[in-house]
Amino acid sequence: MNLKRSVGLILVIAGVILGVANLLGSETQSGDWTIRRSDVPGKVGFSLMDSRAGHHFHTSSEWPASDFAGVDFSKSGRQEVHFTIARDHDVSLKFAQEIKAQNLQGLDTDKLIAFKIHGVTPEFIAGIRSAGVNVSESDKLIAFRIHGVWPEFISAIRSAGLNITDSDKLIAFRIHGVTPEMILSLKQAGYQPDADKLIAMRIHGATPEWVAELKKEGYDHVDLDKLIAFRIHGVSPDFIGQLQKLGYAHPAPDQLIAMRIHGVTPDFITGLQSRGMKNLTVEQLVSLRIHGID
Repeated sequence: MNLKRSVGLILVIAGVILGVANLLGSETQSGDWTIRRSDVPGKVGFSLMDSRAGHHFHTSSEWPASDFAGVDFSKSGRQEVHFTIARDHDVSLKFAQEIKAQNLQGLDTDKLIAFKIHGVTPEFIAGIRSAGVNVSESDKLIAFRIHGVWPEFISAIRSAGLNITDSDKLIAFRIHGVTPEMILSLKQAGYQPDADKLIAMRIHGATPEWVAELKKEGYDHVDLDKLIAFRIHGVSPDFIGQLQKLGYAHPAPDQLIAMRIHGVTPDFITGLQSRGMKNLTVEQLVSLRIHGID
């Protein structure tokens, strides 16, 4: 197909998409459009490229030539044509109107296409809001769908005893694996975790199962900040067990953290004991390491 003639055709095709943009109150639109012959009989290839406010949009698809009522594809050379496409684009004007009624921030044609791809529907938005999270940012709704922040997930988090309405934290919950079961387990153990501590626990691997292993070593209901520090510095149930065998029955959490920070290992203690330096306190062991005495 002659490219000069194709521009006139594509401008009309783009009207479907630009009609959605106009519905959203966008200003002057500009872009590039191409149409080409398709390898599939009876179809043409259509591409739309648009750039607005630093955002770039490109879509390509195959359309039945029969959709372009009034165009004679047998003619060559440039021609002026007028025609109507007898079907909606994937983002229909009806869908755009329904989404626009939700009063969202940052809504444009790119976001509408992302909504369709990821399943952000008016029903989904209503469900999220009914669950107590009044999301108005388009980007957050897309992230909700991508990461699985469903209304049911929010309700389950609340049922586990945590009332959370922060969109970013809900997304972080799903990314890092904070579950209603984790919250409930910690609550039953006597903790009152907030969202930030739950995320930090998951990032560093302080799982309920790991907490249960610490309990077997005599460390029950350790402060959550110290549990996170345990994971960061390597205070493990195995480390605690080795210390107990060397005569250090129950160092305080802060002592355990200091030992790991300064490199007071079971091998270091064993080496000192073999040279007759026995019954040293944790503070003495740490001081020796700080001063480079092996």
